[in-house]
Amino acid sequence: MTRMAPQPDDGRHYVDNLAYLLDELRRIDLLIHLRLLEKQSSHDANPLEQFKGLVLLEEEILQLVAGPASPVSDESPATANDAQARILAEALTSVEARIAHCRAAALTNGADILLGRLSQLFGLTRFDEECLLFCLAAEIDRKYEKVYGYLQDDVTQKSPGVDLLLGLLCKTTEEKVAARSAFDSQAPLLKYRLLQVNDRSPDQGSPLISRSLKLDDRIASFLLGSREIDARLDPAARLASQPSESEPAIVSEDTRQRLVEFFKVKSSAVRLAQSVVFSFSGPYGAGKRAMARAVCRDLSLPLLVGDVSRMVSAGTSFADLIWLLGREAALNGAALCLENIDPLLADHDAPTSELKSLCEAIRTFSPLTFLIGRHSWPQMLLSEANLIRVDFTAPDAKTRKRLWQTHIDNSHGDDFAGRGSLEDGLDTEALAGKFRLTPGQIRDAFEAASSLARWRSPDVVRVTMEDLYAACRAQTAPKLGELARKIKPRFRWEDIVLPPDQLAQLTEICNESRHRQRVYGEWGFDGKLSLGRGLTALFTGPPGTGKTMAAEVVANGLNLDLYKIDLSQVVSKYIGETEKKLHQIFDEAQSSNSILFFDEADALFGKRSEVKDAHDRYANIEVGYLLQKMEEYDGIAILATNLQQNMDDAFTRRMRFIVEFPFPDEHHRKLIWQVTFPTEAPLGDDVDLGWLARGIRLPGGNIKNIALAAAFFAAGDGGVIRMSHLIKGGRREFQKIGRKWSEEQAPQSVSTQGGSRV
Repeated sequence: MTRMAPQPDDGRHYVDNLAYLLDELRRIDLLIHLRLLEKQSSHDANPLEQFKGLVLLEEEILQLVAGPASPVSDESPATANDAQARILAEALTSVEARIAHCRAAALTNGADILLGRLSQLFGLTRFDEECLLFCLAAEIDRKYEKVYGYLQDDVTQKSPGVDLLLGLLCKTTEEKVAARSAFDSQAPLLKYRLLQVNDRSPDQGSPLISRSLKLDDRIASFLLGSREIDARLDPAARLASQPSESEPAIVSEDTRQRLVEFFKVKSSAVRLAQSVVFSFSGPYGAGKRAMARAVCRDLSLPLLVGDVSRMVSAGTSFADLIWLLGREAALNGAALCLENIDPLLADHDAPTSELKSLCEAIRTFSPLTFLIGRHSWPQMLLSEANLIRVDFTAPDAKTRKRLWQTHIDNSHGDDFAGRGSLEDGLDTEALAGKFRLTPGQIRDAFEAASSLARWRSPDVVRVTMEDLYAACRAQTAPKLGELARKIKPRFRWEDIVLPPDQLAQLTEICNESRHRQRVYGEWGFDGKLSLGRGLTALFTGPPGTGKTMAAEVVANGLNLDLYKIDLSQVVSKYIGETEKKLHQIFDEAQSSNSILFFDEADALFGKRSEVKDAHDRYANIEVGYLLQKMEEYDGIAILATNLQQNMDDAFTRRMRFIVEFPFPDEHHRKLIWQVTFPTEAPLGDDVDLGWLARGIRLPGGNIKNIALAAAFFAAGDGGVIRMSHLIKGGRREFQKIGRKWSEEQAPQSVSTQGGSRV
């Protein structure tokens, strides 16, 4: 007799999936036993007994399927087989009835019969289910490998073939012919890749009934109760955790509720023929994935997240991976979230095979899909779906301040979750005003700041404003490539010499940057301006008067990065190329919280001219495009020019500040000489800074060059910077700029001339 499956607790339904599978295995054993009786020979001795181990013996197979307690009959083989066949047939009928009744009762009582769930998901017939069960049996017990090899007269055939299943499950030729359709490419077993049909012929040309079947590994693990996602999707997919109550609220509650209600209305329709797709676009950290998690939490749905960029670059076919991902979402009853979709949207006017595969997977498997990227999903690519596009913008200054304060409040009172403590008096207004960070970037900045504090002082970890500033700058380093050069600001307020009014203007620039949150956010000026909210300044004046130094002073004072735009890489003679590069600059800088510095800006922001030919027309288009981008830009941009008269008036009108850097008079030249020499420099007693200010009428840039040249002269001549070295450096600087140096300008005796640093 075959082994008996464990009885359900109440005798009416299966208590779990395993109890059901054991009954199905018992049915398989009965079917195989009946088939073996048909094959059993009538002779007493088996001539292959001596080859046991090399071949499969009938007695061994009978023992495997009948169990060790199978009774031995004294009747003739034919009589015994007939009697046993009747017993087995009755047992089979009883088991089948029991399976049908208990499975239905189990589903009614909430027991999770996984084959039933799979059947419902993919529209399987009972024949489809039986094919899966016969393949699953070999995944549970290796005895079935021997049984299948014996029944198919091939010891190497360890999995059931199409012919074997047709013979076991179909009673007539007509049934076999009809059942062959279950193995068509568009039938559920193969369409959803539940089974693999393997051709054992070297030339791949054998008929269907000669081919073997293999249960898909993920389907086998699913039927056995595994919750692990398909291993082939590692590391491109994961099941997302539900958001915790302690996480700061970074999603719009109104938007979340509308999305939830939209899906409920569409999914409750009597005939839902279309998927619901939410396309979330916006910068990193704007809350797109958090919104998907929140919506799924409200709908009590798991969320399966797949990284499209990783799938595109994986060694496996993208079409295969996206299909497996969609099927995995269906197996888990999860919504599908596809993030980093932008690599697929380069040319949506001509959909690629990857795009087509993605759309097909959504249509086939996913009633609810989230598409997440910097750019929104084009309607034309999913015209048959209910597509809703939501743009996630960076939060305004008021919201940023609230998020900063929330993180600070959550960090006080403990040890910053083991990462240190926060210093008192952190300025959330300054953080919110200077750095246009998304909620995710603010969270990341807090994490990075604690790491910086620990690196600086492992013993006493205390996060300071400097740590937060550095962490914020690291969050938004723009990818400007060859178009800009990052300048590390070194100059401070004490290094720059300017008239009081110009210094006051630079201070006003810094103050406006610090208080943008209050004016635009709290005081409501943001609602009064559609464009032109950026902070733009024009520095104008002769070469060497301190324009670049002033840009560094401002960047240093604001704790912001400074990027100098390389105009030689931006301006192109090819039509359209300049605009493309300018778009890249402003697009990257928009979220970078950095200062853009355009030196020699008149080369790019020059006046529009009368149109005489196509070149003039195109040059004017470039200027118009620049005006548009400057108005849209919300960050800080500093333009420097030696020739303000060459600047287009439309640009100067749009400047928040215009700072004129004058040629320094004698008083300011002396101050420049004083701050030019480092305190460590060995300055001789004979140096007369008053004479240098009177006798060398050059701006600060040239003065710096003279001082540096004199230092090198002194390094090889006694190690002390003397007046003779400065005179020599001045002569060389005049020679370099093409001006005549008069010996009468120098003191009569530089060796005896006294002097002072002040």
